[in-house]
Amino acid sequence: MPQISVVISTYNAEAWLEKVLWGYSCQTFKDFEIVIADDGSGPKTKDLINDFINETNLNIVHVWQEDDGFQKSKILNKGIVACKADYIVMSDGDCIPRADFLEVHQDNKQSGYFLSGGYFMLPMDVSQKIDKNDILLGNCFDIKWLKRCGLKSSFKNNKLTSSGVKSKFLNIVTPTTPSWNGHNASGWKKDIVAVNGFDERMQYGGQDRELGERLVNYGIKPKQIRYSAICVHLDHKRGYKTPESIAKNQAIRKHTRGSKTPWTPYGIVKD
Repeated sequence: MPQISVVISTYNAEAWLEKVLWGYSCQTFKDFEIVIADDGSGPKTKDLINDFINETNLNIVHVWQEDDGFQKSKILNKGIVACKADYIVMSDGDCIPRADFLEVHQDNKQSGYFLSGGYFMLPMDVSQKIDKNDILLGNCFDIKWLKRCGLKSSFKNNKLTSSGVKSKFLNIVTPTTPSWNGHNASGWKKDIVAVNGFDERMQYGGQDRELGERLVNYGIKPKQIRYSAICVHLDHKRGYKTPESIAKNQAIRKHTRGSKTPWTPYGIVKD
């Protein structure tokens, strides 16, 4: 049994998923499995995953469902069920993890808490320039290399340049409220199952935050690791984002916060 199960969501994005998997191939923490939660991708994704299974030491489980529109919450619940480890890290198939990404989650995991990480958003032109060697060598986390590729200066660059005391200090003083972020969050499987996983009524727009809000209602506290657990987010289009899905999800989240309920009847177990 691995110590960590990493759930990665994907949908027909092989070029980005390949970069992400190379990121996991060079993690300093080794005792993990990857559960790919695939929301209906075609055969190219399956072929890519099989190539990584054959060519690397990555322990990968491919959980797939038929394409029925944006059903990320549903496939993530299937991924949660498939996890063998007691502890789950969740991220996306467009987020390349720094080499110490899983080590940070492992070192900071704590009973009664979930961990809230962030991401460093890259523009499309920089996202496309990153290749396998840039990932294995860590170039895509090197601010100087990124600036040579066209990245502009910003306070957010501190996510890539901070470490040790500085990163811990920024985790404390950041005005960002720690929440369950689908691109970079982790918690105990027993806690996630206790609140019944993701609400499958929810499509794009805050379904991860809503899970975190129910975890808080259950008594689990969020812990900030925004400047410690680092991944870079590759740019992409979001054709599945609609005003209707945002409004629907906001209404569900409002009910979750107001009712203080930890359980959704539309999750892993259907009431």
